[in-house]
Amino acid sequence: MGIGMGNGVTVLLLLGLISAAMLGAALVSQYAFGLAPCTMCHWQRWAHIAVIALAVIGLIACRATAADPARRARVAGHALAAVALAFLVGAGIAGFHAGVELHWWEGITTCASGTPQSLDDLKAQLMSAPLVRCDEVAFAFAGISMAGWNGILSLLLAVFAGVAARQSLAAGR
Repeated sequence: MGIGMGNGVTVLLLLGLISAAMLGAALVSQYAFGLAPCTMCHWQRWAHIAVIALAVIGLIACRATAADPARRARVAGHALAAVALAFLVGAGIAGFHAGVELHWWEGITTCASGTPQSLDDLKAQLMSAPLVRCDEVAFAFAGISMAGWNGILSLLLAVFAGVAARQSLAAGR
């Protein structure tokens, strides 16, 4: 039993568009509303760029195999599996970032600052400090930060892409 949506091609397109919308929302929040991203915010964006690139490559490969529906389904399934992995990586980064924001654990050294041991250390720390700290929530909706929402949505989309990949690969047998 296939997914009934072009053997995964429609799902691949949908996931690419959703990721583009999520990346677009991050860019709008930055440039239209002045919410400057931290280092980990940028890392999360790379996961969405990867999803978009994988979806586009998958769609091109599916078009090239359109004459053979079983092969097309397998190609779509493999592309969806790669998209699922990219979403999963993005969810991991976002989950880590949300944990840093909630002070569950310490962030990376470029995001958080430790206690300097000398004046030279303090000067070096101040000069290399990022403009935006990763352990501060810039914006929250319903008590969840943007990193938290990105993690939740990316995890759900990873599961959806994984299920679609499995169904598409089964349809291509």
